[in-house]
Amino acid sequence: MKNFASKVQRFLVSEDGPTAVEYAVMLALIIIVCLTAINSIGTNANTTFESVAAELAP
Repeated sequence: MKNFASKVQRFLVSEDGPTAVEYAVMLALIIIVCLTAINSIGTNANTTFESVAAELAP
């Protein structure tokens, strides 16, 4: 039982767990920002191509 308590104490004192969670949250936020930017750029590019195609249509 003493061994288990010391392992739990080491786990709670260790900063590896929170650091991994922080990195996961930062990665998720970066992915969300990238997807939003890509979606916005894609929408703008699509609008531009459609206006150019409308101008070139006979």
